[in-house]
Amino acid sequence: MSLVTLLPFIVLIGAMFLMTRSAKKKQQQAADMRNQMQPGSGVRTIGGMYATVKEVSDETVLLDAGPGVELLFAKNSIGAVLSDDEYNRIVHGIEHDLKSDADLVPDDASSLTATDEPAAGASAASDDKPLDLGKKDAAETPAVEKPAAEAKADEEPKKTDGDSDAK
Repeated sequence: MSLVTLLPFIVLIGAMFLMTRSAKKKQQQAADMRNQMQPGSGVRTIGGMYATVKEVSDETVLLDAGPGVELLFAKNSIGAVLSDDEYNRIVHGIEHDLKSDADLVPDDASSLTATDEPAAGASAASDDKPLDLGKKDAAETPAVEKPAAEAKADEEPKKTDGDSDAK
């Protein structure tokens, strides 16, 4: 066999080795994080629940999820150990690093728009006369006298064969 036919197999084996190596590295980091848990630390479980660590044993963790609520979890179910600032920000809504008020977005859009004064070009174009859009109201059009026979025919209801346009 030549080197050209073995090259795809060598590349495939190398890629598999690199993928398993990075997965093992991530697992080792997660295990180290779980081993560093101490009572009083804030944690997030893999299910998304936030709680405070009360006790840590070899395989389990006792969590305090609220007043009078203690839960026993496996260590593997802890998704992240949070810093005190991050835990307080998420659970209690306490912000330590507040930005200045200038960076805040207002609640309404009125402060985002320009002043209420119209521009110079807009005031000249508005001259307080209605804009003709090509449509005339019935009151503005002159009434045309209909012959008496047509007027009488318009007043009588028309007969239909049962079809209705109303829906």
